[in-house]
Amino acid sequence: MNAMIVTERTQIPDAALPLDAFKAHLRLGRGFGTENLQDALLLGFLRASLAAIETRIGKVLITRDYALTVSRWRDPAVLTLPLVPVTAVSALVSVDRDGGENLLDVELYTLESDTQSAKLRPISSCLTAISSGGHMRVEFTAGLAMDFDTLAPDLAQAVMMLAAHYYEHRDDTGLHRGCMPFGVTSLIERHRVLRLALGGRA
Repeated sequence: MNAMIVTERTQIPDAALPLDAFKAHLRLGRGFGTENLQDALLLGFLRASLAAIETRIGKVLITRDYALTVSRWRDPAVLTLPLVPVTAVSALVSVDRDGGENLLDVELYTLESDTQSAKLRPISSCLTAISSGGHMRVEFTAGLAMDFDTLAPDLAQAVMMLAAHYYEHRDDTGLHRGCMPFGVTSLIERHRVLRLALGGRA
């Protein structure tokens, strides 16, 4: 097992995505009885855009639940969660090699979280030991906004622009992996998680 595995436990429902606003952004025609024919396609591009921007800036845009599986502690005094911002840790579960689960008291841990990092620290000196062949499961909630309408305007605009880019170039197989228009990168740049490497920004 890898040292850390993150699983998304809840997905953004279709109703929470700005489908009508995206259609308006694309200036798609109305009144011909075909308004809904591309809904699945458009929703797919919105999800792809959200995922790409989240990956690029290292932050969860719309709040949802995650589970982190940890097979060994990198630092026995603190667990750095891989996503930000974390708004709550709902459960810590110790799982033995046979799959038996033991729910730990979350009150024995403190969460330190902002838009740049999220750390879980024990009240005592060390995190609960992970049994041989077992793992720890940390269930948590992360996200900058509860829904698309409350997302920061520049991030919302970036999502629309990138989704439109995907839509307009949907038949272009020559696009490089990770291709992102300059207008999108300029909007999201200030939201990137700052990672220090060799004394500078990674």
